[in-house]
Amino acid sequence: MRVLSGIQPSGALHIGNYFGALRQFIELQRENDAYYFVANYHALTSVRDAERLRAYTFDVMVTMLSLGLDPERATLFVQSDVPETAELAWLLTTVTPMGWLEKCVSYKDKVEQGLSPEHGLFAYPVLQAADILLYDADLVPVGQDQKQHLEVTRDIAERFNRVYGGGEDVFRLPEPHILKSVSVVPGVDGRKMSKSYNNTIDIFDEPAAIRKKVKRIVTDSTPVEAPKDLEGDSLLALYRLFATAEDIAEIERRYREGGIGYGEVKTRLAEAIIERFAEPRERRA
Repeated sequence: MRVLSGIQPSGALHIGNYFGALRQFIELQRENDAYYFVANYHALTSVRDAERLRAYTFDVMVTMLSLGLDPERATLFVQSDVPETAELAWLLTTVTPMGWLEKCVSYKDKVEQGLSPEHGLFAYPVLQAADILLYDADLVPVGQDQKQHLEVTRDIAERFNRVYGGGEDVFRLPEPHILKSVSVVPGVDGRKMSKSYNNTIDIFDEPAAIRKKVKRIVTDSTPVEAPKDLEGDSLLALYRLFATAEDIAEIERRYREGGIGYGEVKTRLAEAIIERFAEPRERRA
């Protein structure tokens, strides 16, 4: 199948980006016709400094290569290097009802976070539809928060097909690919990990910075000797992403029985993160 996805260059990539997107990119390139791009047009809604955007774009591409995306297996490119993307976005805009865009939760969330309510942010799903439909993608690996945008893409494609297809499909309808087990990666404050919330642990943070950020993960005041709740614990949720099945089982048992402090779990989590990305860090350098 043809797989397509992109990632915004709006800052350093974090472990939420890795589990929510990049890990899927790497797995899907092995058996599919994969296209992955740096979505620098999309980043213009939040990054207005040209030099900084160029630096972020380069950094994202280097990160993708360092983590294992292979130019021999996948087509890697920068969104703005394909000007037809913007041309198709306009054509799709002409058949997209305002109501579809007004219902998009992501737009409302970003405005609440302080981003200016501009047309680019509002019409973001149409540009995303152009990204996908331009390449006849079958499968689009996305985070849970982007699922609604993919549904809008399908709606736009169906309407365009009806208006201009003459009984035949102009565009292929894509399907989302979401890993439910890591659909939302918690940040150090317990909310979804996001640069907008300043609660990230970056993939290529220095080990000392990783240890410092992990220590900041918000926990409750349950004492060491008391049993702890396995549900809704963002520290445990992050640990499950990095630890072995054996280590996870041990920590969960000690959570239920009591006798383990959050400080110990944080130390183990920090070292697991450092170890997971040690080889890619060397390759990146």
